[in-house]
Amino acid sequence: MNKRFLWYPAIIGVFAALIWVILQKGQSLPVNPHTVIPATPATVAASGGWWRYLDNLKHPLGLLLLQIILIMLAARVFGLLANKLKQPAVVGEIIAGVLLGPSLLGWIAPSFSGFLFPVESLKNLQFLSQIGLAFFMFIVGMELDIQKIRNKAHDAVMISHASIIIPFFLGVWLAYFLFTRFAPANVSFLSFALFMGIAMSITAFPVLARIVQERKLTNTPLGVMAITCAAADDVTAWCILAVVVAIVNAGGLLSAVITILLAIVFVTIMLTVIRPWLSKTVETQVAKGRQKAAVSLVFFILLISAWLAEVIGIHALFGAFLAGVIMPSGTSIKQLLTDKLEDVSVLLLLPIFFVYTGLRTHIGLLNQGDLWVVCGMIMLVAVVGKFGGSTITARLMGQSWRQSVSIGALMNTRGLMELVVLNIGFDLGILSPEIFAMMVLMALATTFMTGPLLDLVAFSEKRKGLVNV
Repeated sequence: MNKRFLWYPAIIGVFAALIWVILQKGQSLPVNPHTVIPATPATVAASGGWWRYLDNLKHPLGLLLLQIILIMLAARVFGLLANKLKQPAVVGEIIAGVLLGPSLLGWIAPSFSGFLFPVESLKNLQFLSQIGLAFFMFIVGMELDIQKIRNKAHDAVMISHASIIIPFFLGVWLAYFLFTRFAPANVSFLSFALFMGIAMSITAFPVLARIVQERKLTNTPLGVMAITCAAADDVTAWCILAVVVAIVNAGGLLSAVITILLAIVFVTIMLTVIRPWLSKTVETQVAKGRQKAAVSLVFFILLISAWLAEVIGIHALFGAFLAGVIMPSGTSIKQLLTDKLEDVSVLLLLPIFFVYTGLRTHIGLLNQGDLWVVCGMIMLVAVVGKFGGSTITARLMGQSWRQSVSIGALMNTRGLMELVVLNIGFDLGILSPEIFAMMVLMALATTFMTGPLLDLVAFSEKRKGLVNV
């Protein structure tokens, strides 16, 4: 036998024996009577009894890990079910979030729901979800192809802006009738109406892009136009949202003007100074093989941008989105960043956001018939404004009826982006729990509608072709 193998038991055995000797000698040392060891979850759990494992479950870290495991499992299962129904996975994930909240789990098993999602643990979920959203908005910003917007600027900007202003007007008009009954205490009509308007105007650019990709429409005229319209819509809507948040946070007119001016300066510096400097610096780092240094710099820009946006008062998510927009497009860094961030944010952190939203959605509050009538009105106004406005404008821009209806159906997709806006409004205290629940249901319904509407258009086109033959 090789003598080298004998060293292992010799070294381990000698030092194990020495440890045992010291421990035995230490048993005879007197215990200091004046030292008080504070009770912690770990010491309490170690005091004995099988129930110590239940105490470990209640520990903040143990509970958070359990929550994440169940959230990922539920999101994955419902995402796959949504795909089976030819729906984007985000629809199933949103439904999973709502079902894990008080609307179902909290209703049928309140004790288990209270154990799994105690109120004091929601802050941890909120912070994790905000980090995931910041990463996701950064990716959305990077996915915007500014060149495509420029190539089809006239038609795309016309359609996208019409798809914002029409539902925005209808949202403000609806707010006039809902304000007295549903606005929270001490909320001005201006804040309530502006948030209702922007909530009606959002299009879920990432969901739309994935629907276009799944249906193999990416390189078709319809797909290019839809993605371009959604991109222009996204940029415009987020700029409007930043202004709305600034007005709400500022309170007074003078403060709002100062906040908006600071936001304009911030955006201008990011686009005209930071963007070219970042592009040159990243290219230099990548050329020298220092990819880690380039990625580190990008993350630094992302965090600084989000922090400045939050300090200014236009929300950290807008800063993260803007940081993605200014990323250099001519290098491999974009794909590298997407590969690093997308799976973590989409598969791990975004489901936490959906569940956090579901925990705040109390569908049980809609316990009267007239509240469901109001919910129906919100859905009708949302669909008429976004779907109708986009369809008619696309037709006026020279698109065929088939193309126009398809563009309208795609622009009517709200999905995740709508939930982001609604959570911002809820956090600012502008949306009441009833309105929040109604708007979450509207986001689900309009996202769910997209696939069937596109299938209906394709079926009618196919039928028309068969008749002509």
